[in-house]
Parts: sequence; structure tokens; C-alpha cells
Amino acid sequence: MKNYRKLPFNFVFVLLAITLIGCAEQNDKSNVAELSLKQALDNKFLIGVAMNTPQIEGVDTTGIQLINEHFNSIVAENCMKSEVIQPEEGKFDFNLADKFVEFGKKNNMFIIGHTLIWHSQAPKWFFVDEKGATVSREVLIERMKTHITTLVSRYKGRVNGWDVVNEAIVEDGSFRKSKFYEIIGEDFVKLAFQFAHEADPDAELYYNDYSMAHEGRRNGVVNMIKNLQNQDVKVDGIGMQGHCNMEFPAIDEYEKSLMAFSNLGVKVMITELDITILPSPTNNEGADVALNKAYSDEMNPYSKGLPDSVALKLHDRYHALFKLFLKHSDKISRVTLWGLTDSQSWRNYWPIRGRTDYPLLFDREYKAKPIVQTIINEASLAK
Repeated sequence: MKNYRKLPFNFVFVLLAITLIGCAEQNDKSNVAELSLKQALDNKFLIGVAMNTPQIEGVDTTGIQLINEHFNSIVAENCMKSEVIQPEEGKFDFNLADKFVEFGKKNNMFIIGHTLIWHSQAPKWFFVDEKGATVSREVLIERMKTHITTLVSRYKGRVNGWDVVNEAIVEDGSFRKSKFYEIIGEDFVKLAFQFAHEADPDAELYYNDYSMAHEGRRNGVVNMIKNLQNQDVKVDGIGMQGHCNMEFPAIDEYEKSLMAFSNLGVKVMITELDITILPSPTNNEGADVALNKAYSDEMNPYSKGLPDSVALKLHDRYHALFKLFLKHSDKISRVTLWGLTDSQSWRNYWPIRGRTDYPLLFDREYKAKPIVQTIINEASLAK
């Protein structure tokens, strides 16, 4: 044992102070390491995840444990889409949706319903009569109203927010020429929000779209929301889908869109977040689920594992995005990952089936990637 009696008093005092500071810093690091994502991001924004069928059914118990540990918001990945929940006119299947909402309520989650009106994954009957002819404007409006009212009313007071309309604007800022648009006109958006609000006046209502960093789409969405606001239509938020790759979106352009949407006086949410590191067969920057390209080995370069150099680039890409989110945490209400683990991501089969992608925060063994701790550290440092 050192004989501190022989040391000057001032030196002993400084030595003790350094020791105490070191212990405190070590404790701080230990506390940060023990935080979950939702704990670290508390008072900044909700952190959400899309739940798949095995998780909703209670089969994926490891996944459920991770969801409860790290997330405080959930969204239904597929079970509330119109082709799933009303595959035939008037025949609703609420089995999975009921379990999804029950899970959310039981675990005190902020629950998002996804999605009420979307041109994709809509049943064919929605747009045609019994003879296969395109229905009239009046018929489609009535079908929209029935679908929205039935679904939103069932979960009134239990689902916190709804993605009311999905992907109505294209990159040049014009309306997508979907069946809803072609038959009803641009009023289909206004009507969808009105029907949802009538069914549950207290639920938050969102518009949701991908590739929002494109200037044309940004301006188109801003103009559409302003038009709705001028008509006193309730729109509570805009969801910026985060289906990213290693180049798109540019951080500064993404930030421009975030600011433009926030300036409308609505909540901004980062939805459907994932980052692909795989090459694109079309250089497409969107998320059009209709794309389907042929498989080739050269388009699946990491089937045997991800090189450390690529994993580091992916880590840094996620880090840059979360730094942006934390910078604007006063404007962002929620960030939601589109899936829990790499093996469960839609990126493995879109736009090419059978590939091996690494787009999420947890790997195929349900282990947190280093980026999870980096986000926790960054959040702990943020004001």
C-alpha cells in the first residue's frame, strides 16, 4: 500500500479528485451502455418498429423481447393493408390487426395503423364492378368511406395515429395516376382524411410517402397539404419514408424536406427506415413495390457475410441520419424502423428476390449492431 502520509496535502487532494472524476466518467459510460434505444431517445422522439406476422402472433418470442426492450411505438407492416384486411368486399379479416392492437395496448406502445388508402396492395375488387368494368366515382367514394370508417371505428381510441393516404405524389410533384386519382380525382386525398377524422376525431392522421428528398415531390407534398389546410382538412403529420441506400437521400436535401414539412405546422415523422447496401438493378431511389427484377449472383455480393469495410460504411450512414434526426428532435415526433432484424426485412426480396441484405439495426441472430450503441451515445450527448 502506498504511504499517502508522506505526500503533500495538495497532491493527495488532486489525486483523489482525479480518481473520483475517473470513477464518475466510468459510471456514466456504464449507464449509457445499459440504456435501451427508447430510454436514450426519451424526450426526443418515439422510436418505432414495424411488426410482422410471427411477432404479432407471439411466435417470434426473441423478437418480441427486443421490441419491448428498445421500442415504444409499433406499426403494422402488412396486416392492416386493404388487400389483407378486406380481401373481398364487405368481408373483413381483423384477426391479425386485433392481435397487433392488443399487443400495443398491453405493452404501452404508441400504435400506428398502416395504411388506409394506397394504390398498391389494394384488392382488385375495389375498382371494378361485378362485370369487371371500372366503377363510377360515386361507387369508389362509397367503398373508400366504408373501408376507412369500418377500420378506424373498430380501433377508435386504441390506435393513436393512421397513415391515411400513402404515396399519392410522384417525383415531379404531380399526383400519381392511380386508380383512386383516375376515378375520383385529387379529392380522394381530402375525402380519405375527412372519413378518417369522422370515424375517430382524436386519432392523429398522416400523409406518408417515399423519396421525400426529391425537390419535386417535396414541393408537391407541400402544395397538397397547404391545399388541404386551406379547406380545413385535419392533417396532423407527414411521414417521410426512410427507404435509403448508401447515396440517397443526400443529408442536406433530406433536411430541406424535413424543414419544409415542419414549416407547415404539422408533425414530421421518419417512417419505414432501412438502408440497403446492395446494388440496384435500375438505379431506382424509390420504394415502388411493383418492381421485380431477375436474380443474379453479381447483384447479391454479400450472401456469405458483410465485409467489415462495408459494415463500417453502413454504420456511418446510419449515424449521419440519426445525427440529423437528433439535430431536429424538436420537429420530429417519431422515427420508425421498417422491420426488426436483417432476416425479416423486405429488402431481401425487393426489387430482387433471394438476396441477402443488412438494412436494419439488429442482425440475423437478433444481436444489436454497433450502430445501436452509437445512437444511444449520440442521443445521450444531444441537448
